[in-house]
Amino acid sequence: MTSTTNLNIRTDRELKEESEHIFSELGLSMTTAVNMFLRATVRENGIPFSLKLEEPNAVTVQAIEEGRRIANDPDYPTYHDMESLRASLDDETD
Repeated sequence: MTSTTNLNIRTDRELKEESEHIFSELGLSMTTAVNMFLRATVRENGIPFSLKLEEPNAVTVQAIEEGRRIANDPDYPTYHDMESLRASLDDETD
């Protein structure tokens, strides 16, 4: 017979409520879901899903650099409302 113990954790109230709703839809309790996570952790000998910081791809890096250039260029046009942006775009197509 396996002995049990209590596990007390603190989490955001909204996260808990949203999770409980999903678990309920799946026919699970919070306790069962947490135990599933813990058992998967033991089985996988680590977190049972990928934890990684992905490097941005070349296109994203280029877009970030372009955004920084634009943000630091005082001569780059800025728009304070949609009408002025639309007018500028209309001028470019004429």
